Amino acid sequence: MNRKMASVTGTIICLFRNDLRVHDNEALHWAIKNGTHVLPLYCFDPRHYKGTYHFNFPKTGANRFKFLLESVADLRQSLQSKGSNLIVRVGKPEEVVPQLIECVGKNMVQGLVYQGEVTEEELTVEQGLNKKCGVKVHTVWGHTLHHKEDLPFNPKNVPDVYTQFRKRVEEQAPVRSVIPTPDRLKPLPPGIEEGTIPTPHDLGVQESTTDPRTAFPFAGGETTGVARLQNYLWDTDHVAQYKETRNGMIGADFSTKFSPWLAHGCVSPRFIYSEIKKYEAKRTANQSTYWVIFELLWRDYFRFVALKYGNKIFFSGGILGKDIPWKKDMRQFEAWKSGTTGVPYIDANMRELLATGFMSNRGRQNVASFLTKDLKLDWRLGAEWFESMLIDHDVCSNYGNWLYSAGIGNDPRQDRKFNIVKQGLDYDAQGDYVRLWVPELSKVTGGDVHTVWALSNTVLSHAEVSLGETYPKPLLVAPEWGRHSAKSRGRPQGKGDKPQRNRGIDFYFKSS
Repeated sequence: MNRKMASVTGTIICLFRNDLRVHDNEALHWAIKNGTHVLPLYCFDPRHYKGTYHFNFPKTGANRFKFLLESVADLRQSLQSKGSNLIVRVGKPEEVVPQLIECVGKNMVQGLVYQGEVTEEELTVEQGLNKKCGVKVHTVWGHTLHHKEDLPFNPKNVPDVYTQFRKRVEEQAPVRSVIPTPDRLKPLPPGIEEGTIPTPHDLGVQESTTDPRTAFPFAGGETTGVARLQNYLWDTDHVAQYKETRNGMIGADFSTKFSPWLAHGCVSPRFIYSEIKKYEAKRTANQSTYWVIFELLWRDYFRFVALKYGNKIFFSGGILGKDIPWKKDMRQFEAWKSGTTGVPYIDANMRELLATGFMSNRGRQNVASFLTKDLKLDWRLGAEWFESMLIDHDVCSNYGNWLYSAGIGNDPRQDRKFNIVKQGLDYDAQGDYVRLWVPELSKVTGGDVHTVWALSNTVLSHAEVSLGETYPKPLLVAPEWGRHSAKSRGRPQGKGDKPQRNRGIDFYFKSS
C-alpha cells in the first residue's frame, strides 16, 4: 500500500441500486455525513442479465437496458460535476464490495451504505453483503413516497384493500421533506479505477432500436427525469389535466411518463410530491394534481404489500393462495407476446411494448385481463414477459398488478374482467392507435378496426385485409364482444357500461 493510500481514513462505500440520483438520496446523504471519503459504486450484476425464473425470458430486455445505461452514465456525470465519480463494476455486489474494501484497505473503510429492497433476490444480495463485507453496514429506506417508519400501522399489518391503506396513510402519515442536493461531494479514496460502463454486447443483451412511434421518446437518467417533471408541471401545465388525459394511447403527454425514472430511482417520489405541492400553491390544485399523488400511493402500496407477503407475490396462487388451473398454451402465449392474437386492440399494445419497452396504463390492464381472463394462461407468463420488456419494470408494482389482474391479489372484486372490444372503443374510438401499431389494418376505417373479424368480406376486401393471411383470425371471440361489433353498435360510442376504474399504473401498470 502506498503512502497516499495509507493516509486515507473513514471511507464510506455508497452502493447505488435502484436509486440512481443525487437529489433526495438518503444513502448518499448518510455517506457524505459520516465519511471523510465517499466511494459511490454501481454494480452491473450478471444475474440481472440471465433468464427469468420460470420461463427463461431475458431478465433485462434491450430497451430497459438502454435506459439503465443512460441512467448510470448520467449519474456518473452528475457525481463528477460535484467533485466525485461513480465507480462501475461488472459483478455481484456481495463479491465486488469486499474486493474494493481490500483495495482501499479494510482499516480505511468505515462502512457500507445502500438503499434496502424487499423482494428475495435483492434481499439475498443484502444478506451476502452483510456477511462478507466485514465492515459496518447501514441500510436506508428510500423507494417510496411514505417512509416505512411513518406508516400508521406495522408493515406486516398493511391493509389488503388499497382504499383502506390510502385513507389511513393520507390522514395519518406525513411525507418527509426532500433531502437537499449537495453542492460538493466528499472525495474518492485515491487509487481506485473508475471502471467502464459495459455495452449490451458485454452482458449478452440485445441492442435496442428506436421506434419513431414511441410514446416514451426520453432518455434515462436523473437529468432527463427532472427535466420531464419541470416540463409536465411548470412549462406546460399538463399536470392540471392529468386525470382527463391519462387514459390516452398516443404521444408523450397524455400521462406523466414518470414511471421509468421512478423505477430506476432517477427521480424521487418525494421530490415529485414536493413539486406538485408547490404547483398547487402557486397555480392550481384540482383532481388532476391530486391524482398524481394518488398514483404514487398505489406505487407505495404494492411495495408494502410485497414487504408483507414476501415470496407469495410470485406464487401461482398469489397472496390469496388460490388453486387455479392456469393454462400454459405456449402457442397462444407466443401470439399474445408478439401481437398476433387477431384481436387488434391487444395486438397494438403488445407490439408497442415489443418495439419500445413502454405501454400505456390502459393497455397494460387490457392485455393482462386478456391473458388471464380470456386465454386463462398462467399470469406468471405475463408478469415475466413484462419484467423482460418494460423500461419501467418495478418488481413490486409489476407482480402486484398482475396478481390484481389475475384475481389473486389486492382486489376486493376478484372476478374483474375487461371487455376488450368495449375498452378499445372507449379509449381508441376511431382506431387511430390500432392503425398506428397494426399497419396491416390501416385501411379499415373508424372504430370498425376493433372488430375486424365481424366485418363483411366486401369491407375486408376493400381494406385489403384477408383474415388468416394478412392478419390473423382471433384466438377467441368472447361473448360480450358481440354487443360492440360494427353491426350492433347502434348507440354513440363511449356510452353504456362504466369504464373500469384506473388503478395505480401510470407509475407502473397501474405501476408502469
